Amino acid sequence: MAVEEPPYEALIQDAPFELRRYPSFVVAETKINGDFDTASRQGFRRIAGYIFGDNQGDDGQSRKIAMTAPVTVQPAADGWRLHFVMPSQESLNTLPTPVSDDVTLREVSTHDVAAIRFSGFTTQAAIAEHTQKLKNWIQQQGLTELGREPQVARYDDPFTLPWRRRNEILIEVARR
Repeated sequence: MAVEEPPYEALIQDAPFELRRYPSFVVAETKINGDFDTASRQGFRRIAGYIFGDNQGDDGQSRKIAMTAPVTVQPAADGWRLHFVMPSQESLNTLPTPVSDDVTLREVSTHDVAAIRFSGFTTQAAIAEHTQKLKNWIQQQGLTELGREPQVARYDDPFTLPWRRRNEILIEVARR
């Protein structure tokens, strides 16, 4: 079964790099303390709880929300921020309210992102290596980073063989 991903327009394709323009979308997110792996596990469980029914609609009922990809983790001032992009047919007005105070909904406006795709595990070394490659590419393209921390985007479940995994580093850049 296909899992929805946020749509984007590819402005530059230079494999394994891309410059993308994403239209606005809504995310469910949580903030977690701890190391990357701990934050990934705990954050995933929180957001998965929300989409599997730990929520309340205007009618007082909970409902399931379709799973999407990627799961994105980003360093934050107070730990880590993990989010799922909500399905494209959803908006802040249609999504049920999270029951947990640890889960919030927010709209992300249209933005441009430089991306690098890689397979394997998302270890600290792999993240650092691919982040540096992407930063070098951004500079070569004459793009300007917006100063936000890079995001680690993972598209596959943890049971996918490492060489078949799709991971990306995403860095927001100034609009072209």
